[in-house]
Amino acid sequence: MTIAGREISALSREKTIVLALIIQLFIAAFSSFLVVGLTSLYDPGSAGGEIEVGVSGDQQDKLLDAIAQSDSVSATVYESRAAALEAFENRAVNAALTARSKQTEQGNRIAVDAAVPAESLETTLIVVTLRDLLSDLEDSERSVRTEYLEFSPVEIADDPAGTGSDFTQYFSFTYTILLPLLLFLPPFISGSVVVDSVTEEIERGTLELLRVAPISLTDIVDGKAFAMILLAPLQALLWIALLQFNDIPISYIPLLALLVLATATITTAIGLLLGLLTGTRQKAQLLYSMIVLLLFGGAAALPEHPATTAALLAVDSPTVTTFAHVAGYTLVAIAGYAVIRWYVGRLDPESL
Repeated sequence: MTIAGREISALSREKTIVLALIIQLFIAAFSSFLVVGLTSLYDPGSAGGEIEVGVSGDQQDKLLDAIAQSDSVSATVYESRAAALEAFENRAVNAALTARSKQTEQGNRIAVDAAVPAESLETTLIVVTLRDLLSDLEDSERSVRTEYLEFSPVEIADDPAGTGSDFTQYFSFTYTILLPLLLFLPPFISGSVVVDSVTEEIERGTLELLRVAPISLTDIVDGKAFAMILLAPLQALLWIALLQFNDIPISYIPLLALLVLATATITTAIGLLLGLLTGTRQKAQLLYSMIVLLLFGGAAALPEHPATTAALLAVDSPTVTTFAHVAGYTLVAIAGYAVIRWYVGRLDPESL
C-alpha cells in the first residue's frame, strides 16, 4: 500500500498524464455542449450548408416534393438523366439524381440513381445530405402506402428531445464515441504509467533501494500495479458522474466499472511484462502502444467490440453476449495478472 501511494503521488509530476486527465475532465464535465460541436465532425451533415442537385426521371415529382421539405438541398430539373449527368460533369450541380419506377415481385417501387463526386473533400457532406433526403422520401412513401399494407408496422417512439434526426446523431455520438473514449482511455494510461514506473526504477537502479525493505519483488510489482489498476475505474466513475450531471443517463454503472477494471488489469499486466522484459522506457512504451492498439483493433473480430459492450450497457440494452463479454474480460484479466505474478516470482532480481 505504501508503494501504491507513492506511485499515485508521483503522478502529479508527470505532466503528460496530468494533461491527459485534464482533457478527459474537460470533455466529461462539459459534454453537453461539446457533443454539439463534435457531432459536426462525426456527422458532417449536421454542419449545415446547401447542395445543388440535378433531378430527372419519371418519378422526379416525388423526389422534388422531398427536396422542397429539405433545408439542405435545392434542385434543378433536367429532361433526361444524360442531361443531368452532363450538368454534373460540368460542375453545374453537386450531384445528379434520377428517380424512376421499378417493377419488383412486391410491386411498383421507386429507384433513385445518384452520381456524386469521387474522392473529393465535399463527397462526405454530399453523401450524408443525400442519405437524409432519400430517407425522408422513403418515410413519405411509407406514409402514403400505409393503407395498402397487409400488416401493422411497429410504432416508433416519439423523439424525447424533439430534434428529429439530430437527436439520433447526438445519441449515437454520445454512446458510441464519447463514452467509450472516456472509459477506455484511463486503462490505456494506467498501463503506460506502469511501463514508465518499472523501467524508470530499473534504469536508475532504484529498484535495489526498494528491495532493501523487507518486501519481495512481487510485493513491489503488486504495489505499482494496484495503484494504476484502481485509478482507472475511479476515473471512469468520475467521468460517468459528470456525464449524468450533463443529463446523459448511464445504466449498469457497476458493470461498466467492472469492465474498466478488467481492461485496466489487462493493460497493466502487459505494461508490467514489457517493462520487466525490456528494461528501457522507449522500447517498452513503443511495444506497449503497438500491442494494446492491435488488441483493441483485433477485438473487432469478437461478437461484440469492447466499445459496443460499453455502449449497450450504458443505454440499458445489454444482451446475453454483452454479459458474457464482461465476464470473459474479467476472467482474462485475473488469469493474465496471475501469470505476471507467477513470472515475477520466478524472476531473479539481480538480472534486472
